[in-house]
Amino acid sequence: MATSGRRRSWGGGGRRSPVSLGVMEVLHHPGRWPVPADGSVVTIGAYDGVHLGHRHVIADVRARAGELGAASVVVTFDRHPATVLRPESAPKLLTDPAQKLALLAGTGVDATVVVRFDRERSEETAEAFVEELLVARLAARQVVVGADFHFGHGRKGDVGLLSEMGAVHGFAVTGVPLWTPLADHRTPEVLWEAPVSSTRIRRMLADGDVDDAALLLGRPHQVRGVVEHGDKRGRELGYPTANVAVPDDIALPADGVYAGWYRRPGGQRLATAISLGRRPTFYVEEGLLLLEAHLLDFDGDLYGEEACVEFVARLRGQQAFPSADALIAQMGHDVASARRVLAAPPT
Repeated sequence: MATSGRRRSWGGGGRRSPVSLGVMEVLHHPGRWPVPADGSVVTIGAYDGVHLGHRHVIADVRARAGELGAASVVVTFDRHPATVLRPESAPKLLTDPAQKLALLAGTGVDATVVVRFDRERSEETAEAFVEELLVARLAARQVVVGADFHFGHGRKGDVGLLSEMGAVHGFAVTGVPLWTPLADHRTPEVLWEAPVSSTRIRRMLADGDVDDAALLLGRPHQVRGVVEHGDKRGRELGYPTANVAVPDDIALPADGVYAGWYRRPGGQRLATAISLGRRPTFYVEEGLLLLEAHLLDFDGDLYGEEACVEFVARLRGQQAFPSADALIAQMGHDVASARRVLAAPPT
């Protein structure tokens, strides 16, 4: 059943939570907010990337909530739980916290609860999590999670435990497998024969396959950071760049040269040739990993601004050149290739 597109009023009586992103409520746990007057349909997960599989689940949650006249709710975490439970092997993130909330707001969900995940939270029992959050704070009527979902201390909570507690507290539970688009018969492409997952997208990025990653994300992969001063080597070569300092916990594509877009605060979008790597022409040993964005049709000061860089297509891998002149010639080819890929008008 399709939803009407109308969001539920949170808590009844027109009361609103302390934070709102667009019309999606952003609620922080622990914290206080009005209990949804008509109950809620809830999904729980890291939701890193808010990719097509995530959106498929959220659309189902919204449809169920619409049928019940309840609020639709995503429960997620302020950091990836693995950064607390196994920091040495925690995955790089496809989205930073602000990006994730903005993408979730775009799904039409009524509210997102951001759970503070720290060592104390990791030691909370699954039963306490259900009673404290799902029952007492969200008045859950239905819970939709991945079929292999685990939660609570020692990962002892699963779909079975949720179902047992739901029978006691009055909520239904649905465990859904990872979404495979071909199961919906929407496309014959081989790309869609495997389930969509954040792990699969990270592998694509690690291979430099930003095109297919964008298909699974439903958008180009984006990274954000502050433009910092560099050694101005790009300017000396005739191709000035914005050096974007991306946080260490964010997933970057494989080293290489890419065509993409640079988004400025306020929404301006500029065609860009992106170099991501350690500049092997100038450093025999590994230099610092840098994201350098050469804006094709821009001349101005970008230092200190918050930049968003989108990767559209990989043009080539990083390589060492025998001279600065050889590198300059290749950079000219790269800029021309980026312009063709992005269909940007010539200067």
